Amino acid sequence: MKETLAKGLPGLGLSLSEEIQNTLCAFGQAVVEQNKVMNLTAITEPTQVAKLHLLDSLSLLTLEDLSGKRMIDVGCGAGFPGVPVKIACPGVELTLLDSLGKRMQWLETVLPTLGVQAECVTARAEEAVATRRESYDIATSRAVARLNILLELTAPYVKVGGKVLAMKGTAAAEELAEAKNAVKKLGLALEQVVEFPVDGTAHTVIVLKKVAPTPAGYPRRFAKIKQNPL
Repeated sequence: MKETLAKGLPGLGLSLSEEIQNTLCAFGQAVVEQNKVMNLTAITEPTQVAKLHLLDSLSLLTLEDLSGKRMIDVGCGAGFPGVPVKIACPGVELTLLDSLGKRMQWLETVLPTLGVQAECVTARAEEAVATRRESYDIATSRAVARLNILLELTAPYVKVGGKVLAMKGTAAAEELAEAKNAVKKLGLALEQVVEFPVDGTAHTVIVLKKVAPTPAGYPRRFAKIKQNPL
C-alpha cells in the first residue's frame, strides 16, 4: 500500500512526509481490517486501496489550499475523501457526516488512535443542515448520488464564496449536463472540471463556486429530492 501511495504522489504533484504517508496507510489498513466485520468498502486489496481510496481522495489537495478552511464530507462512508485530506492537510477543520451510526462510531473510535481530529456527525444530510447552513468553506462528497441530487444535499452547507467539490467517475459530463438547473437554483456556478487518471480510469472533480445564498426551501425532504430532482 505504501509503495503504491509513494509512487502515485508525484503524479498528483504532491510531496508528503514519511510520517503522513505512514498515517495514510495506517488508516487504509484500519478500513480493510474493519471491513471484515462491517461493510465499509468493496476495495480491500492494498494497492487498490492506495489508488482508489487514498490517492483518489488526495486529488482534492491539488485543487484548493484547504489549510484553515472548514470542510464537510457529506455521506463520508468509511471516511473518504475527508480523512485522507485531513491527514495530509492537518490545518483543515473537518466534519464527517453520514447517516449510518455504526460507521460513524467506528470513525470516532479509530481516528483518535491515528492522531486525526474530526467532528463526526451521525445524521441525514438534508436534516443536519438545519444547524449548519452556509457555515462551511468547502463541501465534498464521493459516490453518494447523481450530481443533480448531490448538489441539493451539499450546496446549502457552503457559505457564499465557498465551493462544492463533487468527486465523480466516467459519467461526470453527463451528470453535469443533467444538473444545470440544480446549479442555477442552488446559488452555484461551475468553476472547473478536472480529470485525474486513477488506475487507468478517469476520475473527475467538478468544482462549483457558491455565488449566491441557497434559497431557504432547499434541501427538501430526501424522498422529494429523489422523486423530483432539480
